[in-house]
Amino acid sequence: MNTPMTPIDWTIIVVYLVAVVGLGIAAGLLRRQGERGGEGGHYFLAGNTLAWPVIGLAMFAANISTVHLVSLAEAAYKFGLVFGNFEWMAGFTLVLLSLFFAPLYLRSRVATLPDFLERRFNRGCRDVLSVVSLFSAIVIHMGVALYTAAWVLRGILGLAPGTSILGVDALLLFITVLGVLTGIYTMFGGLLAVVWTESVQTVLLLVGAVVITTVGYLKIGGWSALAATLASHPHPLAAVPGSGVTWGTGNFLNMARDANDPSGLAWYSILLGYPVLGIWYWCCDQTIVQRVLAAKNEQHARLGPLFCAFLKILPVFFFVLPGVICVALVQKNAFGGAAPQSAADTYTFLITHLLPVGLKGLVAAAMLAAAMQTCSAALNSTATLVAYDLFKRHRPDISDHRLVTIGKWTTVLGTLLAIVASPLFGHYTTIFEGINKLISYVAPPITAVFVLGVFWARPSGRAAFTTLVAGMALGFVTFWLDWNNIYRGDFMLIAFLLFVACVATMVAATFLFPAPLKPEAKTLVWENWREPLRPSGGSGLSDYRVLSGVILAIFAVLYVVFR
Repeated sequence: MNTPMTPIDWTIIVVYLVAVVGLGIAAGLLRRQGERGGEGGHYFLAGNTLAWPVIGLAMFAANISTVHLVSLAEAAYKFGLVFGNFEWMAGFTLVLLSLFFAPLYLRSRVATLPDFLERRFNRGCRDVLSVVSLFSAIVIHMGVALYTAAWVLRGILGLAPGTSILGVDALLLFITVLGVLTGIYTMFGGLLAVVWTESVQTVLLLVGAVVITTVGYLKIGGWSALAATLASHPHPLAAVPGSGVTWGTGNFLNMARDANDPSGLAWYSILLGYPVLGIWYWCCDQTIVQRVLAAKNEQHARLGPLFCAFLKILPVFFFVLPGVICVALVQKNAFGGAAPQSAADTYTFLITHLLPVGLKGLVAAAMLAAAMQTCSAALNSTATLVAYDLFKRHRPDISDHRLVTIGKWTTVLGTLLAIVASPLFGHYTTIFEGINKLISYVAPPITAVFVLGVFWARPSGRAAFTTLVAGMALGFVTFWLDWNNIYRGDFMLIAFLLFVACVATMVAATFLFPAPLKPEAKTLVWENWREPLRPSGGSGLSDYRVLSGVILAIFAVLYVVFR
């Protein structure tokens, strides 16, 4: 039965949010100017002191937020486990980060990835990537996180869309409050505050997700009962016009789908398209990779992403599966005829209908904290980009204290821009679709330039710049056609085709505008793909090569089981 949020639940939420902000501010108070890297290095890169467990947890936390809890459950309620491919495929790209990209980043000792791109190619490439990285941090990371967190609050309160509070749209009010709270502790604490709060919030987030999944799993009666219920009943949304669901749920537990699947995610689309999105997101995006840039040394920079890859096994079972369980519970009339008002309300529906007093508030707090951790990660990377790529580049003698001040004001401005941009995601059928469509238009040229740039010495700066500009133009045209409903194709295949076009552009431009490899860029290119696989001193699972092999084997087995 549905039980409303009680004063106990609301007290837990308020206390938790206050504690998170307090923890972030405390991290800021503990910063010392004398630590390695100076005040600026400590504020933006935590003084290069991060060990692999913190790196892995922080990367996972920066990725997993309320966006995943809400949007993966939403997608699973409509289409089953298929969207879990975005979680498990990430394991493969994290291995690429560990093996091939992280060592070059640590070798260059850069604070930002645009800086890396300038050292490898030229300043024009740095400028393009800086703009794209700022857009990614503010819109894709922060905007969507604030939107979904506000949606969760609206659902928990039982407010209908469009409801006003004190004359202000409830969704916009919640977005603003959460954005301001996140901006406060990120501004004061820097990256150290981000990783501290991320580590704590990730644990609570996982606990909350495990509780929801476990309670729902036990209520449905186990895996066999779940599969039998899904296979023998029509989908709850099958009769709802415009839901996109017109079929039963017999293949809800399969990850590989054919071309006729309503989800639009055929197996070949995922196989071809995800690497384009994944390499950009996990290997070339400042918000995610900044944790690797802050590693103690190369060993920790390699092991951190691999630890994150292990953690990426969990979301399918604890973030995606609850949406499928909710379908089966509704089919069995477990809620007395009640069902989510829309697929987007799936996770909040489970919270309000499955959990007891107290635990309900704790899980709700975890969901809000998850959004805040993603925003704080993006805010810190935005501050780093502006401080180093816009100011220090033009004023090399600027003091660390001045850089930190610039970073703090950037955090304030970034928060305001994210609040303005967040309603953008209401345009799409599902929130998860919106995120990945935007990425599919942004990622192809960056993925092409980074992959060719680190594995092939011949591409010139002019070739890379041409590829970035042409690729972004193609991506914008594709976005415009989609946004205006002129053409909406398979966005994963579109990402792959855009990537192929960008690779072709870069190869052609390399021969049209040849230039020798810059002396300072020679250490930023692998002469042979086997070079980064040489022994690094570790043994057993501390050897990144052994650990990578184990991770690849685990994901291969999972795909065989859930094919």
